[in-house]
Amino acid sequence: MAEGGSGSSDFLGQYRAISNKLKKRFLRKPNVTEASEQFGRLALQCERDEVPQYAGMCWTAAARCENSLGNVSGEAWNLLRAGRQYLKAEISAYNLGCPSPGGEHVQAAVSSYAQAESRWQQQHVQDQPLPGNHLSQSPLSAGLALELGQALRVDLDRVAEASTQFRHAADLQRNCPLERLNSLGLLATCKIELGDYDGALNVFNEMVLIMERCGDPPIGVYLRVLNRCEITRVLLLLILQPTPQRLALAPDLARVLEKYAWAEDGKVPVCYLTEDQFLLLQSLVMACQSQDIESLCSLEADLWCHLTSEQKDLLRTLVKQMSGGTK
Repeated sequence: MAEGGSGSSDFLGQYRAISNKLKKRFLRKPNVTEASEQFGRLALQCERDEVPQYAGMCWTAAARCENSLGNVSGEAWNLLRAGRQYLKAEISAYNLGCPSPGGEHVQAAVSSYAQAESRWQQQHVQDQPLPGNHLSQSPLSAGLALELGQALRVDLDRVAEASTQFRHAADLQRNCPLERLNSLGLLATCKIELGDYDGALNVFNEMVLIMERCGDPPIGVYLRVLNRCEITRVLLLLILQPTPQRLALAPDLARVLEKYAWAEDGKVPVCYLTEDQFLLLQSLVMACQSQDIESLCSLEADLWCHLTSEQKDLLRTLVKQMSGGTK
């Protein structure tokens, strides 16, 4: 079933034939269940023939049928299948260097995911009619946002749109700290990739605040998250070079740098940094504050093995900026 050839005509003929069965006729009620099943079979055929945009159309049509039948779960699943096929179509076109005009497949995918989430939210509220449950979230909702965000960022290089999905996922995970931290971490990465260092800094501050509110001493994965937040916040602050006035208005930012400016050598004030990491960051802060470019370049090599690839990119940006490359 090749697009644009006889296969395309064959698909459209089958699609119209099923759609015609849904038209109301005199003294005859349309068999919506049968039409939904036929749209589903045609969708699977399109998937096998590798024409995902047509498969998406069929799953969307099947979802409309399930909506008519009042089957919220069936409608949501078909919408999700449609969204995934629209994404697949766009990724294929993107890899060939010819994305869909106006990103129509992406728009269809985002719309399908949003509708699927809405239906599951609706079902979740119906299944759990508790006071204030309008604020409750289906566990599937955040997963959908993360799935869509990852596809937009990794497969389509649509980082700004991906960041919207990661923020949405984090907002849906307010009662799940660890999952929320993961979504915020992805959001922070998007902010960095977009060059929005101030926005990234705010996200990392939000992550630290979440962990502070937990109250318990950080262990396991929380230590790794705090380690990432701490090192990246230092690098971002050194790149942004906040004014004393801004630091005065944001005491949390001032405290990040103060521990490196005033702590005694050999005394690590936090449990989520090793002694080597702390001393190197302390030296980095002092080198930047004194505009010691020679020491800064030397520290770049020493810090390298302690940083993630994201942090290495930030360090390169800092060294280039301090050396007079770009402001």
